[in-house]
Amino acid sequence: MARRRKGNPIHGWLVLDKPLGLSSNQALGKARRLFNAAKAGHGGTLDPLASGVLPVAFGEATKLVSYAMDGSKTYAFDITWGAQTSTDDAEGETVAESDLRPTADAIEQVLPQFTGTIEQTPPAYSAIKVDGERAYKLARAGEEVDLPSRDVEIYGLRLTGSSDDTASLEVDCGKGTYVRSLARDIALALGTVGHVSALRRTRVGPFTEKDAFSLDKLELLSHSAPLENAILPLETPLDDIPEVAVMDSEAKRLRTGQAIHLPQLGEGVVLITTAGKPVALGWLEEGELRPKRVFNL
Repeated sequence: MARRRKGNPIHGWLVLDKPLGLSSNQALGKARRLFNAAKAGHGGTLDPLASGVLPVAFGEATKLVSYAMDGSKTYAFDITWGAQTSTDDAEGETVAESDLRPTADAIEQVLPQFTGTIEQTPPAYSAIKVDGERAYKLARAGEEVDLPSRDVEIYGLRLTGSSDDTASLEVDCGKGTYVRSLARDIALALGTVGHVSALRRTRVGPFTEKDAFSLDKLELLSHSAPLENAILPLETPLDDIPEVAVMDSEAKRLRTGQAIHLPQLGEGVVLITTAGKPVALGWLEEGELRPKRVFNL
């Protein structure tokens, strides 16, 4: 007999404001316990030294985590000049130093080099796998980690503040971008060295910090109001996917894995609904609508 999962059957998204000092999994665990949720996952890891938007999926929303992770993201970050570190952030040991401090004008002039499709080498201290092992584990063990460069998308890069030792920037970027690498490379382009000294994610796709709840706020709310009021709909990360409404009889067929005939529509991934309720993610091709991920709601 299958073991029954403990917890409440919550389905939807929480925009969590992850605090400094916690890993994404630790923050997820605390949120899950506050909601007593039967099932939970997160969409996009943040390092312990980073804060900000961490989309948390509950229940059937966990089937859409990949869509949340594939969305563009916005980060606010500080570069501290004069010291390059082993981790490219404030946690690592200093591996190079420079007395050069770039001016705001000089910074502005190099930023266009880092917009559009750029080639980027990930930090050695990253979760990328090398021969089945995480790169950061190899680096911590003292092994040399040589990660290949890859193309990433930078949609926008703005200087928001500058002092003698630090610059503040904001970046809109695509999947797989490492802000630590971006900061390292900007410093090198300016003829100096630097590392990320502060990092905050302010957006993941449609999830923004204006909708985010801190763990402390959720704790307070749990004593005065239903926490479910903080939950966004399951389909929130699918805001750019066309919706196809079907009849209840058609929805029943799709939920059992059967295709239905819809010759009048186009092609591609769609969100299937009935009476405004999500049924499945589907694939529409040559007049046939087939379910890809069915939601058990």
